[in-house]
This record gives sequence, C-alpha cells and structure tokens, in this order.
Amino acid sequence: MQPDLILTVEKPFAIRFNEVDMMGVVWHGAYPVYLEDAREAFGDKYGLSYHRYIAERIAAPVVDLHINYRRPLRYGMNPVVRITYRPSEAAKIVFDYEIVDSATGDVCLTARTVQVFTDFEGNLFWESPEFYTQWKTKVGLL
Repeated sequence: MQPDLILTVEKPFAIRFNEVDMMGVVWHGAYPVYLEDAREAFGDKYGLSYHRYIAERIAAPVVDLHINYRRPLRYGMNPVVRITYRPSEAAKIVFDYEIVDSATGDVCLTARTVQVFTDFEGNLFWESPEFYTQWKTKVGLL
C-alpha cells in the first residue's frame, strides 16, 4: 500500500429551495444526500460505481454516519463537498467529507461514513468481496 496515496473528489453543488427552512438555512436532513452525491462522484471517478456493486450482486449499506455541523449552509450558496477515501484492512469502506463554502473557504461540515458489504438478502460479508480487493489493487492501495 502506498501510504501517501490519497483518493479524493470535489463535487460542487447548488442548494435547492426545497432543502431550506423559512430562514433559508439548509435542513439538517439534507446533508446525507450531499454526502451520497459525493460517494457517487467518487465511484464514477475511481471505478467503484454503484452499477459495479449491482453487477457483482453486492450491497454496501451505510452502517455508521457521523456529522459535525460547523456553519450553516444557506440558500444561494454554492458549496463544494470533498470526499476522501480512508483505507481499511477490514471489510468496509470509510469516507471522510468536508463541505466548504466556495466563496469564503469556510468549512461548514465534516462527516464520516462507514459502509459494509452484504449480499442482497442482507447477509454480512466478513471478508472483502473479490471485486473490491481487485479494485484496491488496481488503484494502488494494495
């Protein structure tokens, strides 16, 4: 494994009116959707898309989500979500996130998600699926 290899993606997004309260502040429940969009962008860039999981008949549910709200996002802002893959030897996928106000550079949110592998019936994999191990080798993590 290359210790200095960092896999990251930045995805700009717009805040939609239906995501804010009457004060123009983003509702706390909208943030997990922004994180999901970042995971999709990461998968598209690095060849670990949800289409790949489906083709392999593997699910990767989020089992842990930690969010630290630092500054509110408001309607009209154009933030960027940054997702960074955190390598793990365990059969799981860990991502760290930052949402940054593109106008000021202020960090508005930090977060972490943990996903595990299951079959489509919900049975947990205790070892990484073969396609995931192959992916880690291909991108230089193994």
